[in-house]
Amino acid sequence: MSLHVSRHPLVLHKLSQLRDKRQPPVVVRNLVTELTLMLVYEAVSDFQLINAGEQQTPIGPYDHVRIGTRVAVVPIMRAGTGMLEGVLGMLPGAKVHHLGIFREQATLQPVEYYNKLPQTVEVDVCIVLDPMIATAGTAVAAVNTIKDWGCKRIKFLSLCAARPGLERLQEAHPDIEIYVSQVDDNLSEDGYVMPGLGDIGDRLFNTD
Repeated sequence: MSLHVSRHPLVLHKLSQLRDKRQPPVVVRNLVTELTLMLVYEAVSDFQLINAGEQQTPIGPYDHVRIGTRVAVVPIMRAGTGMLEGVLGMLPGAKVHHLGIFREQATLQPVEYYNKLPQTVEVDVCIVLDPMIATAGTAVAAVNTIKDWGCKRIKFLSLCAARPGLERLQEAHPDIEIYVSQVDDNLSEDGYVMPGLGDIGDRLFNTD
């Protein structure tokens, strides 16, 4: 199954708090980090474990294991960087490659302005971070860029997605896995998820 929508009570509780427009930026940032931690927990459930040799507990020996899957985290700037702490808290050894893509307001089309992907692909999977999937123009463009780079296994993490955008992303890239906290049914005329989270970038970084 390529789409994973959380049903966990704690995720829905935290997301409901995040929706509240009264939350100050520090609370918004903390909630985004907490929600991302819970999403990434689910997203890495199929990662490979390898035996790293024998180690000792205070009582005796045990077989030490670690994650063997090589991971790159790709936050879509700027809002995706707000999710980065949550992923690195779980996967501190992951590589981080930033992509800068913004949605042109008049046309709602994606514009790439920054690409920090290296020359060669030395990872097994990319975890893409974007708190919102609205029209999915940015999401589709980001996945296009990552596939063109050469990484074919992609997991996309988002806190809240509009159903029309999800359908567009799945149609464009049916082979990726998408993990979201919740799906909202509608988009506003100017392309925002309804009821959504508002402009999550502004809320994260205390800007207008």
